[in-house]
Amino acid sequence: MNSQGLIGQKIGMTTIFVDDGRAVPVTVVKTGPCPVIQVKDEARDGYQALQLGFEQLPERKVNKPQQGHQSKAGKGYFRKLVEFRQADNKEHEVGQELDCELFHVGERVKITGTSKGKGFAGVMKRWNFGGSPSSHGHHKVHRAPGAIGQCAYPAKVFKGKKMPGQMGNKRVTIPNAEIVDIRKEDNLILLRGQVPGAKNSLIMICKKG
Repeated sequence: MNSQGLIGQKIGMTTIFVDDGRAVPVTVVKTGPCPVIQVKDEARDGYQALQLGFEQLPERKVNKPQQGHQSKAGKGYFRKLVEFRQADNKEHEVGQELDCELFHVGERVKITGTSKGKGFAGVMKRWNFGGSPSSHGHHKVHRAPGAIGQCAYPAKVFKGKKMPGQMGNKRVTIPNAEIVDIRKEDNLILLRGQVPGAKNSLIMICKKG
């Protein structure tokens, strides 16, 4: 990641009413608080970043190397560690907790997560192909992609050709989601716009710029 942000967990969707009376569909995301596990600096690591932790674990579920690494923060042990690149780390220290106060209502943010996996899919589902006609001599090719080659020249299939294959389960970044509301007491951020992933999946919320 190349900007300041937090790790969050996608809880689900709901609808809220905003000040002007409109009903707005939102995605509810639980965000931290995320403790700073490690502060990386230019002199020692070659770049500046904050390593944040999320989703606390009991000690028995953490291996010895991770126990040694995470215990320096004094905040327990965490399942997910994510680095966020920073322009300046001077105001942060190990053990400091970052929460949803990092953002404000109305702000536009970047959301990164893993999209829902839909398994192996054909071209009609994956790429919205129209398919072949259902009559007039077409036999069992109604959902087939059709011709894919380039005849005698160049006699190959070009890279990037839309074909059947794995659908979803990819890292996706939504660049312009809007923060509709922040529930500080519950560590919740309500987002308007697409949020990749299934319920309970982890996402990264980053400031733009």
